[in-house]
Amino acid sequence: MASNRPAPEALIPHGSLIEGADGGEGPGGHTGYADQAEAFAPAGYAGCASPEPPASWEEWNPTAETVRPVRGKHRIHKKGGGLARSSTVLGVGVIAAVGAGGIATAQGGKPPVSIALPDLGSLPGVGSLVDGDDTAAPATAAAAAPLSSAGVTGADAERGTTDAGEVLRARILQQAEDQHHQADDAQRRQAEDAAVARAAATATAQQGKAAAEAKAKAAEEKRKKEAAARKKREAERLAKLAKSYTLPASSYVLTSHFGDSGAMWSSGRHTGLDFAGSNGSPLKAVHSGTITEAGWAGAYGYRTVLKLDDGTEIWYCHQSSLSVSVGQKVSTGDVIGRMGGTGNVTGVHLHLEVRTGGAAIDPLSWLRGKGLTP
Repeated sequence: MASNRPAPEALIPHGSLIEGADGGEGPGGHTGYADQAEAFAPAGYAGCASPEPPASWEEWNPTAETVRPVRGKHRIHKKGGGLARSSTVLGVGVIAAVGAGGIATAQGGKPPVSIALPDLGSLPGVGSLVDGDDTAAPATAAAAAPLSSAGVTGADAERGTTDAGEVLRARILQQAEDQHHQADDAQRRQAEDAAVARAAATATAQQGKAAAEAKAKAAEEKRKKEAAARKKREAERLAKLAKSYTLPASSYVLTSHFGDSGAMWSSGRHTGLDFAGSNGSPLKAVHSGTITEAGWAGAYGYRTVLKLDDGTEIWYCHQSSLSVSVGQKVSTGDVIGRMGGTGNVTGVHLHLEVRTGGAAIDPLSWLRGKGLTP
């Protein structure tokens, strides 16, 4: 606690009010002031002498009944108000001291009343004002002192942050930065997941494409193998048939084919295959079967009909002579007649027809189906 100091001199001495320039009077029934700048100037300043009170005024002598001594000490309880509340108390104390000093001066020679002030140096930011220290370090230290340390952790203190506001600000900034990092991490993870999904989809598509290509290739290879197998089986069948089938003539030239059009044929189209050759050359049975017809047949000349076991009929037309009779069984390669030019012809040839179910078909295709190449 600091020692009590004498009260400062009153800034406005009693009786400083003077008559106004217009003859009026000052306060307390007096109207007007003289020069206010001079009237209110503190006593003791150069060029500002204290004026004497008018003769009509009576000196006010306060007594014990009118002046109440100030006893004890004014104590200021430090509460949550901080610096602002302490400054208010200090201002009240200074005003009280100034007022008391003026009253003491007005008593005419009586010792001034001492005002006991509390030791305000312990309050943050107030001690430098009371002591009159011109050094800025205490004020700066007081201003830098935190008003509250609520929420300050040991880690904050180690970092040099002891102000609750700064701690809260630092934590808010850190939280915002953490949230920003979390958002970046989430976006990065989302991008990575999307890239992984795209890569998986691409891999799946590639695998599916590869599987489809492999399947198609396997199917194509299978088809080729099956085609080769069928061709082989057909060749074997034709080779076997070729042993049981034969061409009707040995020396010939194909002149007219099945389906040729012309006026020489009654239907307007050729219904068989012509083998042109020499007159009297032998004609052979293409396969084993039974002779169902052998004789003259008008435009066909001498004709022999050979019926095979499957019901197919082979017609040999325009023969010069016949070598078989109706009902006779023949085998492949047996001679059934001779090539000639009887009937409606323009030259020596064999007119060969193949009929199934009574309708004529292409003899060339049929012979090839039996493994023969005319």
